[in-house]
Amino acid sequence: MYILNMPDNKFLVPAALQTTFTFFFLNTIRLNMPDNKFLVPAALQTTEANPFLEIKQTLNGMVDRCVPDPTVPPNADPNGTSSVLTKDLPLNPNHNTWLRLFLPRQAGKASPATKLPLIVYLHGGGFVFSHANSIIYDVLCKGIVTGVGAIVVSVEYRLAPKHRLPAAYEDAIEGLKWVRNSQDDWVRDYADLSNCYICGTSAGGNLAYQAGLMATDLQPLKIKGMILHHPYFSGTQRTESEKKMANDVLLPLHSIDKMFDLCLPIGTDHDHEYCNPTANGGSKYIDRVKSLGWRILVTGVEVKN
Repeated sequence: MYILNMPDNKFLVPAALQTTFTFFFLNTIRLNMPDNKFLVPAALQTTEANPFLEIKQTLNGMVDRCVPDPTVPPNADPNGTSSVLTKDLPLNPNHNTWLRLFLPRQAGKASPATKLPLIVYLHGGGFVFSHANSIIYDVLCKGIVTGVGAIVVSVEYRLAPKHRLPAAYEDAIEGLKWVRNSQDDWVRDYADLSNCYICGTSAGGNLAYQAGLMATDLQPLKIKGMILHHPYFSGTQRTESEKKMANDVLLPLHSIDKMFDLCLPIGTDHDHEYCNPTANGGSKYIDRVKSLGWRILVTGVEVKN
């Protein structure tokens, strides 16, 4: 078990969830997404298909996501058999963003005075793929709720390259502010706003880190720390792990580079702060996080070929 010690609470995250996170993320970008197109800059336009990401770039400036991304509807049926209830709520209709809330069924049987820890979750997909209702992340969040006993709020953010960074960061912050101000009955009755963690997988780990640094003062929402599951970062200078896994069978380095090319602001390189958290000495907000005493868990996984 991975144990996260938190004031008055212990989150127990089964080790199996770590493998689940990785397996589902690495396979989501192999799933067909028909009729899903986005624009790319001329410098990236080609008639060739990326053999790993399975996206096809064309000379007319369009890119096709070539594989499916199965999604699942929410299930808030109080008479159902699922151990986790879910529902979707709008975040910003102008940006077509929304939230999926996950609540342990047994919470409804307890006194509303029994508040549960709150996790704001950000899904993976290299900032280019997947959604909050993608089956892989729906299952993952349900696993967190079941294993941890918390409420999870998963944020549907805008995807690149139609919406390049910092759009996703802005959506993550907006999601945190929604939680802070929410009058939704699940949040109001069962979420402990004084015991909140930001969690993300891969690109979501990048998002959780960047949004967390920018959201240190959202009272009465009190963020206690970050849970970064193989967070998605890189840079122009390769780390030893990048060199070691350059030809990884599931996520080779050229695919990591390609997704950053599609999500970073046009004209920037991979030492931009959105990609390389150590660039230019690191974030100016990091001292604030230290002073708040946030707990930070960073996990990584190596998949053996």
